[in-house]
Amino acid sequence: MFRDVIQSTSSRRSVLQAAWQAPLAAVLLANGIRTESALAQDGGSTLRWSLEGVSDVPTLDPAAATDAQGFTAVGLLYGGLVRLNKDLLVEPDLAESWEVSEDGLTYTFTLREGATFSDGSPVTSEDVVWSLNHALDPATGAWTGPYYLSLLDGAADMAAGTITELPGVKAIDERTVAVGISQPSAFFLSTMSLAPAKITSKAAGAAAAADGSVTSGPFVVSAWNKGQGLVLVPNAGYWEPASKMKQLDLVFNQDSETAYQLYRTDKIDIMGSSQNPIPAARVAEVKDMPDFKAASAFNNRYVGFNNKLAPFDDVRVRQALASAIDRETLANVVLGGTVNATDRILPAGFPGSELPIEGIPFDAAAGKQLLADAGIDPASFEFTLTYGVEGDNERVVTVLQSMWQDNLGIKVNLEPLELSTFSSRLNDTVVDPEKGLQAFYSVWGADYPDPQNFLSILMQTGVPGNNPNFSNAEFDQLTKDADLIVGDFAQRAELYNKAEQIAVTEVAWLPLFTGQVLVLVKPCVQGVEVTGNGIVIPNYSDLAGCS
Repeated sequence: MFRDVIQSTSSRRSVLQAAWQAPLAAVLLANGIRTESALAQDGGSTLRWSLEGVSDVPTLDPAAATDAQGFTAVGLLYGGLVRLNKDLLVEPDLAESWEVSEDGLTYTFTLREGATFSDGSPVTSEDVVWSLNHALDPATGAWTGPYYLSLLDGAADMAAGTITELPGVKAIDERTVAVGISQPSAFFLSTMSLAPAKITSKAAGAAAAADGSVTSGPFVVSAWNKGQGLVLVPNAGYWEPASKMKQLDLVFNQDSETAYQLYRTDKIDIMGSSQNPIPAARVAEVKDMPDFKAASAFNNRYVGFNNKLAPFDDVRVRQALASAIDRETLANVVLGGTVNATDRILPAGFPGSELPIEGIPFDAAAGKQLLADAGIDPASFEFTLTYGVEGDNERVVTVLQSMWQDNLGIKVNLEPLELSTFSSRLNDTVVDPEKGLQAFYSVWGADYPDPQNFLSILMQTGVPGNNPNFSNAEFDQLTKDADLIVGDFAQRAELYNKAEQIAVTEVAWLPLFTGQVLVLVKPCVQGVEVTGNGIVIPNYSDLAGCS
């Protein structure tokens, strides 16, 4: 941070400082760097932040947002009881503290005194109760509440419509709320940091949540320019106000290349994310710039096969397709070493990944034999691989298509979809597998650092995130047992490791590579950090833009 006033105990230095101050500030401003006093004088700075992969977001209701871009916007607009810090550890947000009952089934939160919504009304325990019920109300229509908040007592019944409110979520007084869960959990607080657990105003209702006009977080929507972006301004009532900010522009860009060109011509200040990094072909151009930021991503790019459709219901077919992929060539040649090839589900460095997994190696001959064992004639085997149009996705799926055709002699058709349509079709594949996608190329990034966030919520039989419709009774039991253990991560990790081995062997996913968070941030931007989960803002009071 550059400061107008250079600290000094010497009067002589103070005299010199007076001579330096004006020209220094002018030089900094001329180079796009705002001093603190300059920001204060003109009412704060503006930050232009690109959201790649979409032309718009369908809603700003945190209970109804369903994709990474929507989650980014929601995170800027709404606070939760807790949040994750730059190390992905739980810290207080709108709740200043909490206590856990002896049996581990009730969390009692105390809300911050003085925290308000953007309309000036106080954030109360009744708002918390309303928000959590809203997230699980079938009328809300989103999968995220039942998916992420399944531990809440009564969540399944609420999502099924057999009850109308969560029995374990109760307002004790204006600033105290009790939240009951159905089983002890080592990761419950982490789930409460996610979008469907954000706090919205009961009085303003769902419509105000959907358009971002009444919010509980650091920003509120000033304008929503459909198909272009969102204009956000600070919420003065947030407990950690964005005091150096005048405006935050979220700019929608359909693809990363467009965002890259806007960045290089100074039209935006931040681009890239854990889900949509800088295009691999552009990394060489920017890797030596101070703007370039990189971190190993806690994500996994993979292919899913619809296990409810023939011939993907035969594990030998899935194993054959896995055997025909040369991950090292894909990662190091096609994508220029900007990603790391993997044959497992948990990313390197993620809790639990220190335990080994035996993957399915590249072996085209073995793949051909597996197809023969399954009674599949390669000449008549044809399927469609669906993917979202963004970044390097087309390059990757084209290579996958070639590898399968060259190594197995099968025909693969490619189906590109706009990202929001692709997300919708993934959900359809779970809801009605017979009418769902045959195969798809996708990505999952961790919400919080726990194997449960990859294995249990994505691969247990019947869970909403199980897009390939994988099902294995032993896997289910291992992960459910691990989910129940509190206070002994080594024991949990061992069970998750056994489950992960089953998932890899039976190709619940065909893992390809883990990425890097590759982003560009103008040096004049203050208060942001790049982590394995993308860009985080440790303290909103430190956030400042460039203009």
